[in-house]
Amino acid sequence: MEGLNKLPGVDKLLVLPEIKAMIAEFDETLVKHSIRASLNYFRNKALKETTVPPLDGIIEHIHKGIQLITTKSLKNVMNATGVVVHTNLGRAPFSNQIIEEVSEILKGYSNLEFDLKNGKRGSRNAHVTQLLTYLTGAEDVLVVNNNAAALMLILRTFAKDKEVIVSRGELIEIGGSFRLPDIMAASDCKMKEVGTTNKTKIQDYENATTENTALLFKAHTSNYIIQGFTQEAKLHELVALGKKKNIPVVYDMGSGLLRKTSVEVFKDEPDVRKTLKTGIDLVSFSGDKLLGGPQAGIIAGKKEFIAILKKEPMVRALRVGKTTLAFMEAALSYYLDDKTLTEKNTIFRMMTKKPDEIKHNAGLLQKELSKHKINSSVVTGKGQCGGGALPGKE
Repeated sequence: MEGLNKLPGVDKLLVLPEIKAMIAEFDETLVKHSIRASLNYFRNKALKETTVPPLDGIIEHIHKGIQLITTKSLKNVMNATGVVVHTNLGRAPFSNQIIEEVSEILKGYSNLEFDLKNGKRGSRNAHVTQLLTYLTGAEDVLVVNNNAAALMLILRTFAKDKEVIVSRGELIEIGGSFRLPDIMAASDCKMKEVGTTNKTKIQDYENATTENTALLFKAHTSNYIIQGFTQEAKLHELVALGKKKNIPVVYDMGSGLLRKTSVEVFKDEPDVRKTLKTGIDLVSFSGDKLLGGPQAGIIAGKKEFIAILKKEPMVRALRVGKTTLAFMEAALSYYLDDKTLTEKNTIFRMMTKKPDEIKHNAGLLQKELSKHKINSSVVTGKGQCGGGALPGKE
């Protein structure tokens, strides 16, 4: 308690030259906020340690508190990890071209929800619908703020309080301990596991169906692989079973590859167009991974199911804004031909870099590090796609 008496009051601190200098540089309300926060911090500390720092220590703490608020937290970093779509580093980076294209839209007003042809209110989803239906072959699409939101919307709309059948080998977990069973529970679904970790047959799905089964669910294991004595129900088998039982089939594709091009590493990754050709009812995938766009969840599939989703009140809570739509439209436009895609899509450009170019860039980085007296060396290594895509591929 003795230490508490040594803490200066707010009024005493406000007259100090150092604090006055802070007020001259920053807003007075902000400085007072930091003073009170610092005093509260040292007050609680004094109760445990019975000591308080010298006055200059308190002043320094106040200044650091101001910097925590005024200094922008998001910063440019250099990705030298060897992981292209690095979730912790922001996933797909944008090229200068896409930023220039989108800047005009973001700097002013736009026809976000206005039909310029008819002079009436329009749909914000319309700006990417034509591109997405052309690129995927889907009858209709819906864009929400991320793929987890897309899944929750699908599950709550079609399977609330009902059964969703899924293979035990596809109970995926993505970053941050975010698990498919948790999404099912949060969507008020009754998840029904079938098969085993390494083997699930179409008969397992069929034997598990009941009158309360609302969906047949498949998840692309985009961040792990099961090898050896394995088997999974093929997509065309699930589609046939869904038609036989009159149960919709949903496929969470995770990263969502729109176009394979000639990039060898994408050879075994399922692409959206080919998947939809199986007759599946709905697929969902991310916008900021392999697609190379902004964070978004894209739902594509049959018009009858998309129409039901669009009417859900939850859609408004999950809808995307003009920034996302502007970047999404630009990113999708690059998929119209292979040349533009590899030139303007940062993910595809990085995935197709030649070893000599990578080595040259590593050498430039090494020189920059040496200027700061950081010892480093250029060695041959292997990269990964990341972002929960292409597991086992280097």
